[in-house]
Amino acid sequence: MIKKIVLLFTILVLASCSSSKPAVAATKKTTVQKPRVATTKKPVYSKPAVKNYPSTNNTTEVIQSTSKTVVTSDLINNYILQFKDIAMGNMKTYGIPASIILAQGILESGAGKGDLALEANNHFGIKCHKDWLGESVRHDDDSAQECFRKYPEAAESYRDHALFLVGKNRYATLFTYEKDDYKSWAKGLRAAGYATDPNYPDKLISYIERYNLHQYDCQVTGKNYTPISKTTSSPTKSPTPVKTNSNSNSNDPNLYEVQQGDTLYSISKKFNLLVDDLKQKNNLTDNAISIGQRLKVK
Repeated sequence: MIKKIVLLFTILVLASCSSSKPAVAATKKTTVQKPRVATTKKPVYSKPAVKNYPSTNNTTEVIQSTSKTVVTSDLINNYILQFKDIAMGNMKTYGIPASIILAQGILESGAGKGDLALEANNHFGIKCHKDWLGESVRHDDDSAQECFRKYPEAAESYRDHALFLVGKNRYATLFTYEKDDYKSWAKGLRAAGYATDPNYPDKLISYIERYNLHQYDCQVTGKNYTPISKTTSSPTKSPTPVKTNSNSNSNDPNLYEVQQGDTLYSISKKFNLLVDDLKQKNNLTDNAISIGQRLKVK
């Protein structure tokens, strides 16, 4: 009996010891969150848009004399501003109209951008001839690799142009004209053999009247200058009759007389032609036309 009591007591003691062990709490591993850092994209810098403002009436044309040169009206105006004082000085000294000097400079040099002007400062297409002792360059013109005069600067070319006209007997007739009679001078230069192009006078007159070069003649002579316009050229006629008369050219529907502001493009549109066809009909080598010039349109 006593043994059973002892055994029961032992069992109770063991059971109480196992139940008294501290319970181990299973805890989840805590994750420490790092503070969020806001990320921003690096701003991309873009240049402000540049507005291109078109130049007013900055038309393009091709000048073809000793070389073929594409120029704009702005370029021609800049050329005039650069050399007008030299041209007026030569008019005072040698009696050559400043308008003619500038028009020849524009045409012969491609407004300073032609091959001879850039390579040799030759703005008037003057060839060497037998009396030239200065430097020279070779350039294709009427014949291959002809000899042209070369100058240290453009001003020397302007001076030599004046001396060339004054010193050659074949140009003596030019100096019998009035100093500011640019139309007679333009025709006289062609007649004296300065250029072989039959349209040479019309081209010079066109530049003079389009760019108001005659004003520089008037500054030298002291005369009042009136810009050429449709209203001054035909003051007693309204615009519509003038166009009708010029288109018919004395009732000839095949011809059109060039008016102030006309271009080959505007004329071609008026008569439903291509510019190239219009040039071919009139044997034109470039886009230069002059006021009063009669063009075949049919």
